[in-house]
Amino acid sequence: MESRVSGIYMNELFAWLYDNTPMYVSREDVGFFVDEAVASGGPVLELGCGTGRVLLPVARANIEVTGLDCAEPMVARLEEKLAREPEEVQGRVRIARADMRDFDLGRQFRLVMIPFRPFQHLITVDEQMACLGCIRRHLSPNGRLVFDCFHPDLRKLTDPAGFEEAEEFSGHKLPDGRLLRRTHRFAARHVAEQYNDVEIIHHLTDAEGRTERVVQAFPFRYCFRYEVEHLLARCGFRLVELFGNFDRSPFADESPQMIFIAERAAAGE
Repeated sequence: MESRVSGIYMNELFAWLYDNTPMYVSREDVGFFVDEAVASGGPVLELGCGTGRVLLPVARANIEVTGLDCAEPMVARLEEKLAREPEEVQGRVRIARADMRDFDLGRQFRLVMIPFRPFQHLITVDEQMACLGCIRRHLSPNGRLVFDCFHPDLRKLTDPAGFEEAEEFSGHKLPDGRLLRRTHRFAARHVAEQYNDVEIIHHLTDAEGRTERVVQAFPFRYCFRYEVEHLLARCGFRLVELFGNFDRSPFADESPQMIFIAERAAAGE
């Protein structure tokens, strides 16, 4: 049986799976973003905060943090998890249900961070600039923006095999007893517009051996280094550092990540 859901995490099942997917649970970016938050001293704004994978560790590190997301199922799970935290952690967290392309929180932050590629869900340049414009208005004069994108591998982006399902993992036991196998594929490539239609396929098998195939379908933009640097400059930012991974290694040919740290530029820069 197959069910198909468009959108990123506009579904309770996908929000639940997000918190139970091995590669997300063990992703090595949490310490990096917590360190950036602590160094800023707060307050911090996280765009695309989801279920709190990064937000909650930041709050536990004694930093005031506001999480912004438009995916209601993700935010609902965050609120459930937050309710189980000590009162002092709960007191450091604010949640805003809003679109990262258009928001006004009425305050400024020392750090705005966008962990795990929500920026790449913005498909057009107009959407990217709208987001960066909102961020700039919410940054304090010496505030910083930190976000990551994957480093595009042209070989993978152009490989015809990308249209076939590729296995990411299998045999993962979920809390409800089902087994999860996950694959992914490109449903379409839009080279001139620089994005792909991506499908993440969840194969869920119950104790009786019945398998449900649930497809999460969404467009995903890929960005190149100097494209992002020019975009930042165009929107009033100055690039401070660029890392190739969360260990703060320099960006190089084989780097898996592009991690941008930018400052709000002064008027006229």
